[in-house]
Amino acid sequence: MRRQLGSDAGLTARMFLTMFLLAALYLFFLAVLWQAGVSYTGIIIFVAIMLGVQYYFSDRMVLWSMGAKEVSPREAPELHALVERLAALADLPKPRVAVVPTPMPNAFATGRNPANAVVAVTTGLMERLTPSELEAVLGHELTHVKNRDMTVLTLASFFATVASFIVQNFFYWGGTFGGGRDRDERNNIMLVYLASLVVWLVSYFLIRALSRYREFAADRGSAILTGSPGQLASALVKISGSMARIPTRDLRQAEAFNAFFIIPALNGNSIMELFSTHPSLERRLAYLRRLEQEMEERR
Repeated sequence: MRRQLGSDAGLTARMFLTMFLLAALYLFFLAVLWQAGVSYTGIIIFVAIMLGVQYYFSDRMVLWSMGAKEVSPREAPELHALVERLAALADLPKPRVAVVPTPMPNAFATGRNPANAVVAVTTGLMERLTPSELEAVLGHELTHVKNRDMTVLTLASFFATVASFIVQNFFYWGGTFGGGRDRDERNNIMLVYLASLVVWLVSYFLIRALSRYREFAADRGSAILTGSPGQLASALVKISGSMARIPTRDLRQAEAFNAFFIIPALNGNSIMELFSTHPSLERRLAYLRRLEQEMEERR
């Protein structure tokens, strides 16, 4: 029996607003590059190639970077059975399934659309959670697939990544203002740097605001699919509590993919939520408790 997740109007509105604001911001960024003397044709070719790579190959890049390995139903029958059941409930094509060999307990979904989605879990997650808790986590990830927020997040991150690269490497490739550079060239270099800094900062906060809301939407989807918000709450507590015991080196390797994870790869809870890709654990647990009460009242 399919369970109607329905469309999340709040998430849809936020994704549209985020993409609109980022599009305006990125047009400003391209205008600055053009003003600084970067070839107009070169800009178009660069953007087209990089966006194409980001859109069509982001799932492979994420899996490769995390060391994830796709597994067949024969290799992981119980995991595939859970994914297949939840996909049927959510009226989704069954996504590919991957396993990441790391003690860090986590899960993520990636892919440009539901037909090309991949759901990945770590070995550490499967070792720590009960089958019901694992099902709740998979329900969360499949809701991301259903909402297509992975695609929006991937595209939204593109220019932020470019701007971040320019900001971080500015003093390496363009920060020496002397040595044969005329005043106009130095001014153009500084203009590109300042524009990159603005694009990076604004994108940083817009993307994180969207990312935090999409986690609430996915938590709600998991509760609907499994009928048990408490199981997801229990899983979140276990995952969060385990992070403190994961080697710092492993957390740092996974840090770039925090926006994709169900719980960010961080040691401790001191991070300010404004700078986080996820809501605080306390807020998510409170939200799941409200969902549980609402579901019990409707029974």
